[in-house]
Amino acid sequence: MAARKLAKVPFVEMADGRLQGVVSSGSDIARVYVSSITAGTHGFSCSTNNNRPCGGLGGPYPCKHLRALADEGVRQYGLDRVAKYLRVEVGEGESLMERLDGTAEPAPAAMVFSRFLRHLAYLELPEAPGPLPEMHWFPATGAVG
Repeated sequence: MAARKLAKVPFVEMADGRLQGVVSSGSDIARVYVSSITAGTHGFSCSTNNNRPCGGLGGPYPCKHLRALADEGVRQYGLDRVAKYLRVEVGEGESLMERLDGTAEPAPAAMVFSRFLRHLAYLELPEAPGPLPEMHWFPATGAVG
């Protein structure tokens, strides 16, 4: 499996019935886009972290941020898993994006961006040998169940 491009798509998840995540702007280092593709309808949404619509999103075609999101989703989870989650059939030699037939559809960006910021907070924690209290539900290393 290819390495993820964290500088371009630092956060991607399959949650809330969407493939969704945060995609860096190609022109402004301080700007990110929250992009999503809804399972089933394949509706797509893309806006900045402060809810301004993506300038490249219009008509029936997804913007470059959505394409980057889909590519990174496939890198992280695998094509079969993402296609099954989005409820789309992808044949041999086809890409995920060419099989999606959605149109622009608003989606909540604030929740996705908030989860991304929460994940970033873990990177700022000092190294510690013990478990993090808020992650106590993960099994201990070597646990047998």
